[in-house]
Amino acid sequence: MTTSVLVSPEELSSMMGAEPVVIIDTRDADTYAAGHLPGAVNMREIFTFLATSTAEGLSALKSTFQEHFGAAGLSGAETAVFYEDALNSGYGQSCRGYYLLTWLGYPRIKVLNGGYSAWKAKGLPVSTDVSTPTTATFPADLPGADVMLTKDDVAAALHTDVKLLDVRDIDEWTGESSSPYGKDFAPRKGRLPGAKWIEWYRFMKPSGAGPVFKSPLEVQAECATAGISTDDTVYLYCFKGARASNTFLALKQAGFDGVRMYFGSWNEWSRDASLPIETEAPIIKGKTSKSAPALALAA
Repeated sequence: MTTSVLVSPEELSSMMGAEPVVIIDTRDADTYAAGHLPGAVNMREIFTFLATSTAEGLSALKSTFQEHFGAAGLSGAETAVFYEDALNSGYGQSCRGYYLLTWLGYPRIKVLNGGYSAWKAKGLPVSTDVSTPTTATFPADLPGADVMLTKDDVAAALHTDVKLLDVRDIDEWTGESSSPYGKDFAPRKGRLPGAKWIEWYRFMKPSGAGPVFKSPLEVQAECATAGISTDDTVYLYCFKGARASNTFLALKQAGFDGVRMYFGSWNEWSRDASLPIETEAPIIKGKTSKSAPALALAA
């Protein structure tokens, strides 16, 4: 049985008075300063850090966040709880924290379902005090989880039974834009050859306190529209591993055991001109394309 990573505002409020908890706010510094959960530590790097999947890149990613999480007070005994402003506006940044700690093997991780907006909607207390955490030694010898993909892993999976799932926004999927940071931020526009597409927003639904994650059955139904089942091996990607982290959490909660993520995502893949991409307009379901998808190896 899957233990829920998601925690409601009411559940988190109870946890804060009953057990050691480190709450991590992934929003920008100004937004954090305007109001945050009591005792929360601001860690914007969760969202902004760009990583490559080379050995050197992954080593830097690991050491950087072991240091950051230790400075935030995580020793292994505390439950880490991540939150963003609202699940539909933060590009999955709180879930990126969940993914990183999962990769590092940390044993106790939660994400606030609905984010700061849901917390405020429940009338729970907020603070403007800057938190000063007690620095801890992050456990560096934890057995990490096998959830990280390199670009070589993804390249080897092309044209196999592995389901590549692109969860970027529609303008990126169709090739109108290269990234959320601007149409020409990355050198190439397109998608991975053979990738299926479910926009990351579809794994959430409205509630009285703002967007929350869909139920496991609803997540399975969304994946079924793209021909993906819980028995499949699923490789996720987005632009830099934030929106795909949102989907990673949703799929893991829904019983998709074979899901892994390409953390370097389009930001890395598009910058290597030797790697193939599809650039032709996506095929409309139920219709036959006039030609095979175009593959581009250069910008």
